[in-house]
Amino acid sequence: MLFRQLFDQDTWTYTYLIADPDTKEAALVDPVIEQVERDLKLVQELGLTLKYCMETHVHADHITGTGKMRELTGCKGLVPEKAQVNCADRHLVDNEVVMVGNVEIRAIASPGHTDCHFAYLVDNTHLLTGDALFIRGCGRTDFQSGDAGMLYDTITKRFFTLADDVLVYPGHDYRGHLVSTIAEEKAHNPRISGKKRDEFIKLMNNLDLPNPQKIMEAVPANQMCGKV
Repeated sequence: MLFRQLFDQDTWTYTYLIADPDTKEAALVDPVIEQVERDLKLVQELGLTLKYCMETHVHADHITGTGKMRELTGCKGLVPEKAQVNCADRHLVDNEVVMVGNVEIRAIASPGHTDCHFAYLVDNTHLLTGDALFIRGCGRTDFQSGDAGMLYDTITKRFFTLADDVLVYPGHDYRGHLVSTIAEEKAHNPRISGKKRDEFIKLMNNLDLPNPQKIMEAVPANQMCGKV
């Protein structure tokens, strides 16, 4: 498997490029519109054919590059089942497997940050957690139908039941971390480690965070595949 982690400094967003080096088929997860030229250049340099752009959820902090990338490459836009994105080529369902060449990407329903959130498990070794689980943190739950109890269940019942050595690749990072593991997050994540469900809910409901700066433009744009 070819795997690349790409970063957008303005929104602290990770985009992931996944490809089969034999068939040259590729997918991008959570592309950012301002980075489309960078990502497309990398795809072309590596001789890849972009088959899919995949979203973990309808983002509130950046505008997706899926629509623009779809125009430039003819790739398909894939979104979670409950995402209100009518322009997507396909809505994925829980446990659906998307094949990129011989690389398996399994969709995992992971609500809590938003009600439509999905994570993606790549070849049973790399978990792209989107905004559900960060390295030593987690996504907020105070808008877009977020629910702290659902996020606790997602992390403890869907993520922490995976093998300890599964690599954790988040949708954002604000402290310079690149990758973690399931074992590390179970042991050291201060938001979740050792906390009961009601303790986690109380913590999340009292974060009192400001709204993302781009929320008013990002959400409606992302419901239109990135058109502004």
